[in-house]
Amino acid sequence: MTGSLALGGKPVIADPAQEAPPADAPWSQSIGAGVVDQPYGRPADTEASVIRRNVPWLTASAESSVSFSPLQDLHGIITPNGLFFERHHAGRPDIDPAQHKLMIHGLVERPLLLTMKDILRFPSISRIHFIECPANGGMNWRAAQMNSLQFSHGMVSCAEWTGVRLSTLLEETGVKKEAKWAMVEGADGAHMNRSLPLDKCLDDCLVVYAQNGEALRPEQGYPLRLVVPGWEGNVNIKWLRRIKLGDKPWHSREETSKYTDLMPDGTSRGFTWLIDAKSVITFPCPEKPLDGPGLYEIRGLAWTGNGKVRRVDVSVDGGVNWQSARLHEPVLSKALTKFTLPWRWDGRPALVASRVIDETGYVQPTIAELRKQRGSNSVYHNSSIQTWQVKSDGSVFNVQLA
Repeated sequence: MTGSLALGGKPVIADPAQEAPPADAPWSQSIGAGVVDQPYGRPADTEASVIRRNVPWLTASAESSVSFSPLQDLHGIITPNGLFFERHHAGRPDIDPAQHKLMIHGLVERPLLLTMKDILRFPSISRIHFIECPANGGMNWRAAQMNSLQFSHGMVSCAEWTGVRLSTLLEETGVKKEAKWAMVEGADGAHMNRSLPLDKCLDDCLVVYAQNGEALRPEQGYPLRLVVPGWEGNVNIKWLRRIKLGDKPWHSREETSKYTDLMPDGTSRGFTWLIDAKSVITFPCPEKPLDGPGLYEIRGLAWTGNGKVRRVDVSVDGGVNWQSARLHEPVLSKALTKFTLPWRWDGRPALVASRVIDETGYVQPTIAELRKQRGSNSVYHNSSIQTWQVKSDGSVFNVQLA
């Protein structure tokens, strides 16, 4: 085996008698493009298929639709800004930052009307957090649908956010003791708004203007959005324009019609914001089949709104046996965590799955366990274990186990 990499069915052979490196390709025999040839930069032409995608039939119009991040093509825990999933309720507004203002009023001592220049003068902070739409995985509630990692789990992304602690701004206003809730509202055509407990606002919420080191993209809320770490995506209000404090929650459309979880008896769970612990294997997956038997690295992502991921187990036999995966640093609170496990595939059919345990001890449930509690009529908060079926030819399919 000298001079070969024993990867399995298709070893990479190096001739031991040939000591010279591989012959120069055409690109090694000429001068390349100069600096600022692409002033903003762009991916290699061969990566052109790594883009956000939507499902045209999923919503009535693109203005109230969602795009999915290509998790199958990403490496690490940070989602590039151009690949961060997007969700609109009335289309993407293009806002002039010079005209944009944030109003904070209600049960406060000193109402504020802040320009973007005002906000940039406050002490800044940067933190890495995921955002997940509560409908991520929603199409799998009744049965395995969408034979695709991107379409089954692509409504989660993670970024470094830079802005001002919401508590800093609220301290500036002087919060009245009667205040218990905040209504946060966007400047989009829907004036998307949600109610949040004041305790959460004062704990770890951020009013951000930058993502992964650059200004927010318009589809991510430029020039200002709210980040509510660990809570469902729709409360991370984009194009943030107003925060009103009160002593009771506001029951907006998004709290009474959308974003509620329908239970088996027909009632709805209200005010369910927390993202439970969840994980998914990103390789292999339907978009990334196996290329013959041999050594592979099973790769995946895990996250929890409860804090940090403590452990991820991986099974290749549909949950009969589990092995602990390696967690890659950094393991951050309310951020995506990467995990891997070496796997020598023997070419026989397999059922590959992962389950995460977070620092509170919460264990990612099976879909059967989740249905016992929640039924199958909900759309939101499907945090169940995802199973990929690997067939003997290496192809991969989305399946559910009884």
